[in-house]
Amino acid sequence: METSQQYTQLLQDLKSRIAQSRYIAARLVNREQLLLYYYIGKLLSDKIMEQNWGDKVLSQIATDLKNQMPDLRGFSASSLKKMRQFYIAYEHDPIGPLLTVQLQRYDKQGDIIGPLLTVQLQNSEAKESWPLETDNDNPILTNFLSITFTHHLILLNKCKALEERMFYMQRAAEDYWSVSVLEHHIQENLFLHIGKLHHNFDTTIDASDNNVAAELFKDKYLLDFLQLKDDDNESVIENSIVSNITEFILKMGKGFTFIGNQFRLEVEGHEFSIDLLFYNRILRRLVAFEIKKDRFKSEYTGQLHFYLNVLDDKIKLPDELPSIGVILCKEKQDSIVQYSIRNMNTPMGVATFMNSSEPPAEIQQVLPDSDQLRKLI
Repeated sequence: METSQQYTQLLQDLKSRIAQSRYIAARLVNREQLLLYYYIGKLLSDKIMEQNWGDKVLSQIATDLKNQMPDLRGFSASSLKKMRQFYIAYEHDPIGPLLTVQLQRYDKQGDIIGPLLTVQLQNSEAKESWPLETDNDNPILTNFLSITFTHHLILLNKCKALEERMFYMQRAAEDYWSVSVLEHHIQENLFLHIGKLHHNFDTTIDASDNNVAAELFKDKYLLDFLQLKDDDNESVIENSIVSNITEFILKMGKGFTFIGNQFRLEVEGHEFSIDLLFYNRILRRLVAFEIKKDRFKSEYTGQLHFYLNVLDDKIKLPDELPSIGVILCKEKQDSIVQYSIRNMNTPMGVATFMNSSEPPAEIQQVLPDSDQLRKLI
């Protein structure tokens, strides 16, 4: 059969609808699973408290469920315990009442998946895209129901404070983090470091954008994947980053694309090189990173200021916003950083990096230095 334009279009429509339907079905199944687990957790918690049963009852329940439903998977005693933990964690938090409303609404419908799928099909007749969320949803609930139960268990076990948990929940939902990416960011304490960069964005970037810019950068980057040594020079550090650029971009966050290292700038016959140059799609700005292996010095800002001016005059495209610079150094003293960048009219910040081989600062303070260790040995 000769392939006609109509047939090609039909095939494209089918592919698009199948892919779209699979995505929505997966989201709906995840939503149903979370609501089911929350409901089971509530049921178990209420009954155990009401009847004064011990935790051993979970093993009996799991065994009886298995005997009566041989094909049932995922409802072992340990799984039931996690469901109960899931419910207790949010019972009295802002999410709890929202989930209760969802359960009550679905109880009235008699089925969770069916009505929602019907709504999706009805919407598809009038709209090109199928909205997943219902009118009763809000951003907090949407984020909560957009990540998997495994994501939630990681948050419950590794983030005790609700504020921290909600931060990672939102980022995981909005940025589609996998479980491994979530674990990575928690391990790096992204919650503590994101938006804490010392910068001058308040005076160099429009008010509508400076908060967005600040949230994209950390004040400390853990470069454990580079396996750096204390005596590695800036060239070694730079080359290690370039060799592991995918991992480094993961550390950086949203919207970064790598342009190149030792990016050449020419001014009246003189050549200069930016250590690492990126572009951020969210900010629509070039981002220059200058690497320093030692403690921050005030003269570093002058060099970066020069590079940013040249970038804006010679490299930046007309529809892009002014470039941002970050000095990535081994150590910094906050007051010196603040005085150094305060009156600069180009957007810049100062961050530090650390290796996995380094013990935390509070431990370093009580450990003997290398000379003392030698004497002890």
